[in-house]
Amino acid sequence: MKRLATLLLTLSVLLPLQAQRIHAYVSAGAITSQIEGDELKGFNHWGGTGSVGAIANLDNEGMWALAVETGYSGRGVYNNRHSAVNPYNVNITLHYIDIPLTLLFTDPYGGLRIGVGLVYSRLVQQPHDTISFRPTYFIPDTSDMTFLKNDLAPAIECRFGVWRNLQFSVRYQYSILPVKKGWTFREGDRSWSNDCYNSAATFRLIWEFGEPGHTHRRAVEKSRHDSYQQPNVRIHRR
Repeated sequence: MKRLATLLLTLSVLLPLQAQRIHAYVSAGAITSQIEGDELKGFNHWGGTGSVGAIANLDNEGMWALAVETGYSGRGVYNNRHSAVNPYNVNITLHYIDIPLTLLFTDPYGGLRIGVGLVYSRLVQQPHDTISFRPTYFIPDTSDMTFLKNDLAPAIECRFGVWRNLQFSVRYQYSILPVKKGWTFREGDRSWSNDCYNSAATFRLIWEFGEPGHTHRRAVEKSRHDSYQQPNVRIHRR
C-alpha cells in the first residue's frame, strides 16, 4: 500500500509536468457516507471535505485531462434512533487524508466533465465515539474499534460549470479494501462477523484558477477560428 501511495504521488508530479496546460484549483463541500457491513443502512453520516489540486490537459483541445488532489474528508456511520431496523445508536467519524487521481473526459459541446479514477486514503485519527445498543437486538462487539489505516476506492465523478471558473462536482466512491476486518455481531446464541467497507458520495464546489470559463468547446472554437485566419499577403503589381 505504501508503494501505491508513492506511485500516486509520483504520477501527481510527473504527469502534469508533461502536459501542455496546467490549472490549479481548490475545493470544499460535504460528504455523506456509510460503512457497509455494520448492519445499518443509509447514508446518514455527514462530514466536511476540502482539497487542493491540479488539472492538466493531455491534448491540445482540452478534451482529456488528468486531475490530482490532496485533501481531507470525514467519513463514517451515524444513527441516533432505536427501532427494529436500527437497533443501536452509533456515531463514528473516520478522519482521512485523500489522494484522488482522476482521468477526466470533457463533453466537446457542453463542457460537462466525466471522470473515473482511484482514491487512496490514509486514516489519520481512530474514532473515539461510543456505541449504545438495545440488548434485545443484535449486539456489535465494541471491545476493539480499531480501523485499518489504508483505504483504496475506485471513483466516478461528474463536474459541470456554474459560473466562470466555479464548478460543481459529484463523486461516488466505494472501497475495494476493507476498512475493518471481522467486525463481530451477536444475536442470542447466534454470532457472525463482517468485513466493512466505506461507501461515500461527495458534493463540492471547485474553483479552478486560470483562463476564465475554459471549456473544450471554447478551445475547439478558438482552434477553428485560428485555422481560418489567412496570413496577410501583399501583392505587388508591376
